Amino acid sequence: MKRILTRTNFHILYLISFSHLINDLIQGVIPSVYPLLKEKYELSFIQIGLITFAFQFTASILQPLVGHYTDKKPKIYAQIYGLILSAFGVVFLSYANGFNSLILSCILIGIASAIFHPESSRIANLASGGKIGVAQSIFQVGGNLGTAIAPLLVALIVLPNSQVLIVLFVIPLVIGFFVLREVATWYKKHLSNINLKKSVIPKSNITFSRRKIKLIIGILLVIIFSKFIYAASLSNYYSFYLIEKFDLTIEQSQIHLFIYLFSYMLGTVIGGPLGDKYGRLYVIWFSVLGATPFILMLPYVNLFYTDMFMIVIGLIMASAFPAIMSYAQELLPNKLGVISGMFYGFAFGVAAIGSALIGILADNTSIDFVYKICSFLPLVGIVCLFLPNLNLKKVALLTNYSLKR
Repeated sequence: MKRILTRTNFHILYLISFSHLINDLIQGVIPSVYPLLKEKYELSFIQIGLITFAFQFTASILQPLVGHYTDKKPKIYAQIYGLILSAFGVVFLSYANGFNSLILSCILIGIASAIFHPESSRIANLASGGKIGVAQSIFQVGGNLGTAIAPLLVALIVLPNSQVLIVLFVIPLVIGFFVLREVATWYKKHLSNINLKKSVIPKSNITFSRRKIKLIIGILLVIIFSKFIYAASLSNYYSFYLIEKFDLTIEQSQIHLFIYLFSYMLGTVIGGPLGDKYGRLYVIWFSVLGATPFILMLPYVNLFYTDMFMIVIGLIMASAFPAIMSYAQELLPNKLGVISGMFYGFAFGVAAIGSALIGILADNTSIDFVYKICSFLPLVGIVCLFLPNLNLKKVALLTNYSLKR
């Protein structure tokens, strides 16, 4: 019996990335309409934080459970179910008429996200052909691009008109349905292939004890905590910060938000390939140590340098998540669903709790004070210096071997 490495399936990677774009585009609509909803329904920052909490905490709780379940029983059409549920959430959001109905619509979108992410991340890994970092970057760049263009589309379509036009975001979900049908067809063939049924997912070459593996996972989660609680302040409150500090209009603030989100998307593009080439650990180190000086200076600069610093912060911070995901998948290559669900779920949970706390702090102080306090959060990521070097950048940890006689 001879093992043959399957080639990287870029076609499937691009399709799953595009579907990720659509999924996260819908997620990005939520914070993008916050200024409109705050003004229309006279919401407090605490209520804005609770809306975010409802969406992200729902996704946080469910994603590890979905990942654990699909590790044992892969679900071919999970992503399609996720997009369908998102469509209901979009319709409810467009016709929501108060705080409670806003919460309900965001919970639906949160559940949809929890269903979508674990299996989609697994498919990206299976199609990677061993280039795990590249696959994760392609997959995640779609999501980040969707998040980036959401405020622009909201500023163009919704803000000048009315909340009801949010319903137009059902259109990309319909497109995503047909894209995911092709992905599901490939995934079904992949799972039903006789040779693949006989295949054995390779064990990690790493010989760490279970205790040390738990410690490493814990350090990675602390790094995600430091990044995503700060990212929550950017994605959910940055528009309010710009409006209050620089006296911008809602539409102008959305353009500046796009600048940050687009740079974040570009950072995702480079993070995975750099991790494959030079090692995940060095990318993680750079993402923490490189962004911190700019984050600390951000609350004290003018609008021009705010944009410049946000570009640098977005590029550097975003490079870490593909590297962190790939690092964790190399550590536990036979638990892709659990890893994806755990890390996406924890990221969503941190952002949920962080958004609620930031909302309380903003109501009791000011949004400018919030950004000065939050600028110290990424310093927690210094624990990355305790991560061991897996030294696997030249080792192809494969999740899709086939056996050939």
